[in-house]
Amino acid sequence: MPSTTALFTGLSGLATNARRLDVIGNNIANVNSTAFKSNRIHFAPTFSRTLSMGTSPTGLTGGTNPRQVGQGIMISATQRDFQNGAISATGIATDVAIEGDGFFVVQQAGEQFYTRAGSFQLNENNDLVTVSGARVMGYGVDDNYGVVEGQLEGINVPLGVLTVAEATRNMSFSGNFNAAGTPATTGSVHESRAFYLNDPTLDSANLLVDTSIDLTDPANVLYIDDGSGGSSVALEGGSNAMITISGIEKGGQDIGEYTFAFSSTEVAGADAFGTTLQDFMDFMKDVMGLDGSTVSDQSLGGGISFADGVITIRGNEGTAQDLNIDTADMIVNSDSATGINAPFVMTKTASADGESVRTSFVVYDSLGTPITVDLTFVLQEALEGEGTTWEFVAESSDNADVSRLVGLGVVKFDDSGQFISTTNESFSIDRDNGAVSPLTVRMEFADEGGPVSALTGTVSQLAATYQDGSPLGTLASFSIGEDGRISGAFTNGLLRDIGQIALAKFSNAGGLEDAGDNLFRVGANSGEAIIANPLEFGTGRLIGGALEMSNVDLSQEFISMILASTGYSAASRVITTTDELMDRLLALGR
Repeated sequence: MPSTTALFTGLSGLATNARRLDVIGNNIANVNSTAFKSNRIHFAPTFSRTLSMGTSPTGLTGGTNPRQVGQGIMISATQRDFQNGAISATGIATDVAIEGDGFFVVQQAGEQFYTRAGSFQLNENNDLVTVSGARVMGYGVDDNYGVVEGQLEGINVPLGVLTVAEATRNMSFSGNFNAAGTPATTGSVHESRAFYLNDPTLDSANLLVDTSIDLTDPANVLYIDDGSGGSSVALEGGSNAMITISGIEKGGQDIGEYTFAFSSTEVAGADAFGTTLQDFMDFMKDVMGLDGSTVSDQSLGGGISFADGVITIRGNEGTAQDLNIDTADMIVNSDSATGINAPFVMTKTASADGESVRTSFVVYDSLGTPITVDLTFVLQEALEGEGTTWEFVAESSDNADVSRLVGLGVVKFDDSGQFISTTNESFSIDRDNGAVSPLTVRMEFADEGGPVSALTGTVSQLAATYQDGSPLGTLASFSIGEDGRISGAFTNGLLRDIGQIALAKFSNAGGLEDAGDNLFRVGANSGEAIIANPLEFGTGRLIGGALEMSNVDLSQEFISMILASTGYSAASRVITTTDELMDRLLALGR
């Protein structure tokens, strides 16, 4: 006799296979969705009607099995396949693919979601967001561009906005000092005409002997020979004279322009001020970078002295330190109508000698300001069986102090021409522009890439081969590394970390709840998210400039579609057959 139960059994087959087609259709529809994870559906029989529970064996019977009739099929579960999809390179900097089990952490409308789709972009605020506008979460950096882990925050990539500069801290040099050169014995020598105090007749009894007299006192006037048998007022007391130095050459290079004021108080526009000729002489020593101090028994012999009314300027030893001073290089401007504007009539009586080499280079302070530095080495000794000794002087006209001398030291080489030691490995430059002061730069003379040597050659050569530090630069581009670090490239050549993308890991990713738009949220059976860096805790690595493709297997989906269609047709056949039997039963009663 036909049973209505068969009708409902067939109906359950229709419903479940229809749902299977729904899942298959969704998979096929998302075959090109970024990082889509395919689903599959699981079936199970519903409860059965028990006709008999069966019996146990006895001595007379062998026992019987239960007699149960199934009453259809139901959906037991849907299962998402979280296997990695293929990686497709895009070349777009904001695209990121995960190779592993991790999830990107994103935030939208105050709620935290998780996604595998790394098709990100920058919004108008330079925030890294998904295509639907959810902010990508990770870690920021501190003032020194170190990643600060802990609290998640939105990733920001300020292209064209973020600027950076870095102070120079280290330099390396390469070259060879000519060990066969002649050790230095003297620097250049310049002498002025004699100065007379309060005596236009230029009586030798009135030669200036005291450089400490107050030249701001109107009672003190200095005279010099005018070169034509007469005399001229050189410096008139109380005239508020300002002396501008410009055009002086050192080793063929102009040392720059400086101004000194004869005044008891600071004068606007003057680099230094003082009341005596000695003050001015000290000023000249500073701006010319003259040094006569002893370093490891070595001295460059530079300095300024005064005797018999004559100022004598002795330059530092070494041909690269040779001074050229013309009379017109020191001009006096004053309120007085008397006197001459070039009273320091200089005569060069000796040139500097000694093997030497000079190089110029640029370093940067913490604000990225370029600073020019001159570094000169002068041969001091060449001892048999002991090698050579060279003294160096570092100078900079950008020093905030009047003195251009910023570093001194002695470098020794052995009898094989190899570097042994130095008494000083750094120079320091004072800054008054708001940058970190002083700027201290360490010098390396024995770098493995090209150490400085002292071997016999035709000339001495020296060049700066490496330096850190940089001028102002703007963030121009970026890339994302496999550890999630976002490396920014600046226009000044610097590379700095500007953030790091974080990943989440779940003990049961299949328990995540699909929130649509390629987003997932924590589910009841997923476990809590473990937030970690890429490459940690099995989260996997990131591949920048690439996207993960869908992991839908079309061949498998087509096979599953055939099976679902077959199951649906068979279930409908059960209903048709049951209907036919009912018709026949009803026909018996006619």
